[in-house]
Amino acid sequence: MAEIALQNVSKSFGAVEVIKDISLKVEQGEFVVFLGPSGSGKSTLLRMIAGLESIDRGKLLIGGRECQDLAPGQRDVAMVFQNYALYPHMTVRENMAFGLRNVGMNEKDIAERVADAGRILEMDALLDRRPSQLSGGQRQRVAIGRAIVKEPAAFLFDEPLSNLDAALRVRTRVELAQLHQRIAATMIYVTHDQTEAMTLADRIVILNDCRIEQIGTPMEVYTYPASRFVAGFVGSPGMNFLKAEVTTSGKEAVATLGDGSRVEMTVTIPDSGAYELGIRPEAVHVTAEEGDTTGEATVVEHLGDRTLVYARLGDGTEVIALDGGRSQVAPGDTVALRFDTSQLHLFDSAGHAYHAD
Repeated sequence: MAEIALQNVSKSFGAVEVIKDISLKVEQGEFVVFLGPSGSGKSTLLRMIAGLESIDRGKLLIGGRECQDLAPGQRDVAMVFQNYALYPHMTVRENMAFGLRNVGMNEKDIAERVADAGRILEMDALLDRRPSQLSGGQRQRVAIGRAIVKEPAAFLFDEPLSNLDAALRVRTRVELAQLHQRIAATMIYVTHDQTEAMTLADRIVILNDCRIEQIGTPMEVYTYPASRFVAGFVGSPGMNFLKAEVTTSGKEAVATLGDGSRVEMTVTIPDSGAYELGIRPEAVHVTAEEGDTTGEATVVEHLGDRTLVYARLGDGTEVIALDGGRSQVAPGDTVALRFDTSQLHLFDSAGHAYHAD
């Protein structure tokens, strides 16, 4: 295991800069997830750590050793790809052992490492099967086992679950979390799936436009997004955004929404003026009493323990609100909506976030 540090790292393809002066430290034994939309630079950054892409400027340190100019095989990392890339004519045991035989390791040590990996991954009974005899999740475990036998300083995962069906993704995600707990290895994991990020990560690195938008624990980035981009990208369903004119006196502020509704909140902002008010659906409640605003229900989603109500406010703004599992709301109903003002956020024209106190 080892810590990984990126110091002012940049990368360009021709005239296009795809990684822009990124600095980051991954602690020893930490599980860090790179999360972002397509084109944000997350896979390129991972490949730069692995040595599959060159680093134009900056430094990469793995275990305190400068590695930006080393070949991939000299960096002491193991990478698990989206494609399993298993040899179909080889057994699971032979697939795991292949890389170790290539570097001349003796057969006794190879056998011990493969047996250890099989035990860690709970695949002891599958070692003599071929890939065609395995499920997709089992094949992915073989690919992970092939990385484990190398005993690397760090594991790098490039969207390893994206080829699996929904149910198998959930099960394999749990297995990955358990694997990290068992071997306590340094892991960096790339995904565009926020559920994977929220459930696996010790810390999430959110990338946008080839830069880091925010680094934090899953609940930090969810509860206190640093920007409008993070607020909109993390969370399902996404955060509600409403145009608001905000007047402030000290920490007390009043946000006037587009439909004329007024919402009082406690927040520190530099000036009064035009903002976007952000609030997550679970902080907007359908109420039988007087609410902060009213809207017309357009879509109602019954999800068992809860109901999502999509409502259109008087100015045409769409808001997603939460109601109980046995909600009686139907499309066309007028609903009163109450905001949890402790969970309000304001975003200025530059996208900077201010959170309710």
